[in-house]
Amino acid sequence: MIKINVITNNIRWTNFIKNPTNYISRRVKKLNSKNKNNKKNEIFCTLLLSGSQKIKSLNKKFRRKNRTTDVLSFPFHSAKKLTKILKKEKEIYLGDIIINLDQVGYKKNLKLFKSQFDKLWVHGLVHLFGYDHKNKEDFKEMSSEEKKYLKYIK
Repeated sequence: MIKINVITNNIRWTNFIKNPTNYISRRVKKLNSKNKNNKKNEIFCTLLLSGSQKIKSLNKKFRRKNRTTDVLSFPFHSAKKLTKILKKEKEIYLGDIIINLDQVGYKKNLKLFKSQFDKLWVHGLVHLFGYDHKNKEDFKEMSSEEKKYLKYIK
């Protein structure tokens, strides 16, 4: 079972999603009910909802890239180590996801905004599970996993 702790670092988020914690909780509940994997584990991560300044600062500090981006993921475990831990441990901390409000499109259409937001946090979550998109094969595998998760939360 996945649990996401939501931290709203930028109050402007509430202009688009009134209660981000409840919004994510409802989506994760759907995800957990349809996802057959990880039923026996309690899997935790943190989602920080920020703006450009914060995400740029984190990107520079941890990735040495002095620019803003839409989403950052900081996995707590390598993919290989996570596979082993999922078999042994009941409670697992996956890592952190940060999403930049300024990079989420469709601010004039809340339905499209939420859809774009869902794509970003799911993308971050899939990274925490060890998926990446450094080459074409990895990209296809990660994209497939993202589409599956997005289908679950609709």
